[in-house]
Amino acid sequence: MKIAPDTNLLVRILTNDDAEQAKIGREVLSDASAIVLSSVALCETAWVLKRFFGATREEIAQGVRALVGAKNAVFDTDAVYAGLRVLDAGGDFADGVIAASGVSMGAEAFVSFDRRAVRSLTDLGVPARTPDAL
Repeated sequence: MKIAPDTNLLVRILTNDDAEQAKIGREVLSDASAIVLSSVALCETAWVLKRFFGATREEIAQGVRALVGAKNAVFDTDAVYAGLRVLDAGGDFADGVIAASGVSMGAEAFVSFDRRAVRSLTDLGVPARTPDAL
């Protein structure tokens, strides 16, 4: 069966905070013919890992890479790899995903009040601006 796992399943697997549910989650993923990892679920997972588990950028990147590295994983490669590039550069995973998704749908720039996000993306060559710069 092709599945789209929810954030809570992904977090359980990555944190093992509930060993029984983590074991079940790992079995579900390994038995699936495809794991369809939505960008939303991956962004939420990164946020939960940071906010509730205090994960570092490196730990978040390692977790995301483990999920998308599964042989049966299906995901938006451009968006996820953009998110990882931004995360590796010290920015936020979700900002990279949002910017890449927007560009793939025709956006000319990522726009945010978050000056740090705009600077991180601009440093990586992604068109990004604050609203007052439009």
